[in-house]
Amino acid sequence: MKVTLCIPLYNEEKILRETELAVRSYMDATFGGDYEVIFINDGSTDKTGEILAEICRGKIRFISYQPNRGKGYAVRQGMLAGKGDLILFTDGDLAYGTDVIGEMVALFDAHPEYDAVVGSRVKHPEGYAGYNFPRKIVSKTYLALLRVYGGLSLSDSQTGLKGFRRNAAKKIFSLCEVDRFAFDYEAIRIGQKCGCRFGELPVKIVNNRPSTIRFFRDTRRMLRDVGRAKRRIRKLKVD
Repeated sequence: MKVTLCIPLYNEEKILRETELAVRSYMDATFGGDYEVIFINDGSTDKTGEILAEICRGKIRFISYQPNRGKGYAVRQGMLAGKGDLILFTDGDLAYGTDVIGEMVALFDAHPEYDAVVGSRVKHPEGYAGYNFPRKIVSKTYLALLRVYGGLSLSDSQTGLKGFRRNAAKKIFSLCEVDRFAFDYEAIRIGQKCGCRFGELPVKIVNNRPSTIRFFRDTRRMLRDVGRAKRRIRKLKVD
């Protein structure tokens, strides 16, 4: 079973070499030659593109474009370009570590009925370890809004770790349009409308970086994007 790992990047020159080394080492040790890694350079203005051109080789390749379009757009490009039987994505800082990659693949193996698996901090007893109180409140408030306003049924939609079987990935992300806020929500809701079955993998943060989210401004944008996605998905015709 071939595994594709997609990693969206924006201005990550400071950590990119370390991330590439950690990912290559883990994927080689865990999957041998049966994998690919796709870095997606989302319009970075630092040296991210130059470093990718230098370090990407063999099983590791990259997509680069200008200008910055947003994480949702970047993830979509990786998902549609991936050739694996399973196509996963995670954050450039490897916030949940690398072991979760193998854990997610094992969960797919154990549950052939799953079309997709999402990481869930809510399901892990230490899922919010390392979060300060304000960030924890923001995260839980955000999820509560998605459940009440967006009709989200999964425990957590916002972790930067998700995986899809190839057919599900191609179908779902070919229908996605949200480039920035609420792209995770959109992908999950489209998947559910397509009849995909979702599993959840308990995860916790192991590499904690300060959040760049501004609660009031970004919540307003998120609700706007969720509202637009809800209306569009309601009218969406799927096979």
